[in-house]
Amino acid sequence: MAIEVIMPKLGVDMQEGEIIEWKKAEGDEVKEGDILLEIMSDKTNMEIEAEESGVLLKIVKGDGEVVPVTETIAYIGQAGESVDVASSLAPAAEVVAEAPVVPQESPAVAQAPVERKDGEKVRATPAARKAARDLNIDLNAVPGTGANGRVHKSDVEDFKDAAPKVSPLAGKMAHDLGIDLSTVKGSGFRGKIMREDILAVLAANQPEEAKAPAPVKEEAPAKELPEGVEIIKMSAMRKAISKGMTHSYLTAPTFTLNYDIDMTNLMALRKQVLEPIMNKTGLKVTFTDLIGLAVTRTLMKEEHRYLNASLINDAQEIELHKFVNMGIAVGLEDGLVVPVVHGADKMSLSEFVVASKDVIKKAQSGKLKAAEMSGSTFSITNLGMFGTKTFNPIINQPNSAILGVAATVQTPVVVDGEITIRPIMAMCLTIDHRLVDGMNGAKFMVDLKHLLENPLELLI
Repeated sequence: MAIEVIMPKLGVDMQEGEIIEWKKAEGDEVKEGDILLEIMSDKTNMEIEAEESGVLLKIVKGDGEVVPVTETIAYIGQAGESVDVASSLAPAAEVVAEAPVVPQESPAVAQAPVERKDGEKVRATPAARKAARDLNIDLNAVPGTGANGRVHKSDVEDFKDAAPKVSPLAGKMAHDLGIDLSTVKGSGFRGKIMREDILAVLAANQPEEAKAPAPVKEEAPAKELPEGVEIIKMSAMRKAISKGMTHSYLTAPTFTLNYDIDMTNLMALRKQVLEPIMNKTGLKVTFTDLIGLAVTRTLMKEEHRYLNASLINDAQEIELHKFVNMGIAVGLEDGLVVPVVHGADKMSLSEFVVASKDVIKKAQSGKLKAAEMSGSTFSITNLGMFGTKTFNPIINQPNSAILGVAATVQTPVVVDGEITIRPIMAMCLTIDHRLVDGMNGAKFMVDLKHLLENPLELLI
């Protein structure tokens, strides 16, 4: 029997994925573990492997299409086998819509057994089959929440709880109307019974003459665009950026501190270490590397721990980090990603150079893994190469701050009572005022400025 290939849910916030390219064509033989296609999940590209061996019978969603998570995108089966494409389309949208909602659950009766035809193969992911074996659970009894009843690992784990999931409103409606919840199929996240499911049961039990005809939906006429105007869809990356930046801007009360850094000594140090690090790593050390390491050293001071913290649990608790995972913003042709150098606090300068170049290269080629884009505790964004003199960077939440690096400009300054020309770089620190006050942010910048202007301390 043919099995579905679904758009995977690769992260808690992932709602949809864009198919970049199918690596296999219809009719191709595939083996378990073969790369089937490449997708874009939020702001990173991912290669999706085949979960079963067989023949790629049908591609339901083609290159360039944006598909909700858990929706069927293809079928794998035996050569010559037919598939019912129509029945697999649409249910995923309902699953996604309920994902963020976690209301208190009402008690209910035991879950009804799953009805499957004799000899019908249970549709299940490999992870679900392993979980069922580990928990000694019969997969035939597990309701699947995926397309066409596909069983996921979470379905197996949830099956240990006998009662079906039900929203408080649906539970009250069922009680008042005398509806047995064991007969109701939930359309919410992981099979949760929602208000709409109770209404559907109620409508189905009405006599035919009592059912009102469905209203005919009139299609709105196509909007005529003015000459020279084009409408395009937002890419998955732009949607993710839009959502993240809007959330950050609207939830965090921020302020920005601006400082001038004399780059004379840092430029001299870079010149000194350029060749030795190149010989050791084959990579060129950049000012972003030196600044990233300096920021890391400064964040590890106990007095600056709130600059390396996150607000959690609806901003009711503060998560303090004893390590630094440094996010480095990388601009791409169609958007922005923030790859993360994990464990930066334990790295030497040459190790930081290697780690940062690795994730930046992956970001530029669209090969970042989800883990390489998550877990940052602080972020840096550098617009100096474009001549930017100052800007107000938006915090990459859940970080409490972000450092903006602007251009280095030859500037007249007074040194020891005399006017001289020095390379001065502007730095802009945007801070979440819920976690850090102005005085504490200023103290951080004073320490960072000292370290950048006396960079030999980085190597001690």
